[in-house]
Amino acid sequence: MNEEAEPPSLSSSVKEEIFVRVRREPFEYGLLPIPKLIFSDGTVTLGPLKDKLVEKASTSSYRIDADGISQVLNISTDYAHLVIQTLASVLPSSDFDPIATQSNALTADVYHLILFLYIQSYKKLLPRTHKDSASVSDVWPSTSAFDGFVSFLSPLQLMRSNSRRFMPSQADEESHQLSYLQKHLANILSLLADSVDGEDEESLVLTLERFEHLGFLIQFGEKGSNRIPLSQAAPFFANSDPDMPAIPVPAGQVHDWILQNIEAALEHKISSKEGGSTVAADQDIPMADSGPISCKGLSEGSQSFVEGISKTSVVKQASDLKGSSVKVLNCQDAVVYILAPLKYATVYGCSDATIVFGAIGKAVRVEHCERLQVITATKRITIANCRECVFYVGVNQRPLFLGDNHKLQVAPYNTFYSQLQEHLSQVGVDTTINKWNEPLVLGVVDPHDSLSHPAGVSDVQAESATCLNPDHFTNFVIPNWYGSETPNPTKQNPFALPDMYMASQKKNHQGLEEIRQALRDIQLEENRKRELSCALHVYFKDWLYASGNIRQLYCLHGD
Repeated sequence: MNEEAEPPSLSSSVKEEIFVRVRREPFEYGLLPIPKLIFSDGTVTLGPLKDKLVEKASTSSYRIDADGISQVLNISTDYAHLVIQTLASVLPSSDFDPIATQSNALTADVYHLILFLYIQSYKKLLPRTHKDSASVSDVWPSTSAFDGFVSFLSPLQLMRSNSRRFMPSQADEESHQLSYLQKHLANILSLLADSVDGEDEESLVLTLERFEHLGFLIQFGEKGSNRIPLSQAAPFFANSDPDMPAIPVPAGQVHDWILQNIEAALEHKISSKEGGSTVAADQDIPMADSGPISCKGLSEGSQSFVEGISKTSVVKQASDLKGSSVKVLNCQDAVVYILAPLKYATVYGCSDATIVFGAIGKAVRVEHCERLQVITATKRITIANCRECVFYVGVNQRPLFLGDNHKLQVAPYNTFYSQLQEHLSQVGVDTTINKWNEPLVLGVVDPHDSLSHPAGVSDVQAESATCLNPDHFTNFVIPNWYGSETPNPTKQNPFALPDMYMASQKKNHQGLEEIRQALRDIQLEENRKRELSCALHVYFKDWLYASGNIRQLYCLHGD
């Protein structure tokens, strides 16, 4: 028999270990530190705003454009566009649709927007305090020009007081997010529900379409694979006739069912943690404190981790990674290549390193980093609490800078590898659009961060980035590890360089060619040529060691 297997029912969740899971993306990439978007009073303010948004939206599609959002939320049009773009970047893939078909204007689904606005009240999990200050020097051994000049809550000092081992684990963060949804579920459902036959809570019902909007926040499935559609997981919609409109369900019934599943998931995480089963609890794999570390076998859920790389280089391609997301954590004095098409990427707590991403289709976030070079082609990038970093980007939306940043520079994208164009096409990055030099800067204080700055500086604007001097712009050469495996290899940077950078590049190439020609033309005896060649090699070797590039010649490994 070749009949298609039915999705497992929730009644078998204990046997199948199918639990409700939080979609991490809205909480990790979808929070904007804009005070006017943060409503801490639940539905008191958001309820009337929802009615106004619905009134402004298209009556047929319940979609609203930036002008409508700007008017209802009383924010600038730039912020309204930022809201739509950020929301679009954290929607489930099947719901990604930020463009209206006729006007070609950015629009958002009103009910996704309401959920997006609601979770802006979320507070990130507070890190645990580091007990041993002596061991902190192993994490951040180098000093910054800013040490001693910035407040005690500066990003570097914060990182030095909280090593990775004392930061919340992935399991802790997911439990924190589940608890947040557990606390706010009644309010969330009331914003999605319709009222019939009265005005009390008993009259609230959810249609199938509104219920499926909860897929923005939760999902069912084992470890991010084999996900079950919400309508199939819910007992009250699972057997609906696809040819007939589903009967609306009382909101209270939905509330009780989801709460039961959240409680079961939280209990499962606690029991797994107590039983030492880190995989079942979706925790981070324990990492060694020193030495080169590969990310092979460190994938969990729908993401992979590259953690603790120090004084070496590592390269990963698509076959080495699982899922659609990668996190690069606490790498120091290293070069990390992630040459793959992905949806999301995070760089956190890295210093004195170069991070190269292939193509990132939804969002990149770089946070609490210092003296970093980041090279990426992506739809959007957010930089928070960083200093003395350079970002070489091909980016379709304006780069977002927030938090306590210092001495950051931006530059055009500056590299390529054989599979790049193929990867860009897979994730939908448009190489004809590069807004690398159009930064959008928000405030210093992040109201979602429990360790943000003290009160009184909430209106201080974050420091923007400056454009890299064209004379300092160079191409970054990625070795052609996989060229023979690519039928139509990329042979040049797919993003056009601005005129100033192109002119500087040509000037550098011309100067190099002149030196080469002068060396060819020089009239020397053989022994003098050998001496000159040896001297050049010595200087080149000194430069390799001084710049840290020596490791790229013999330390690259892909296992």
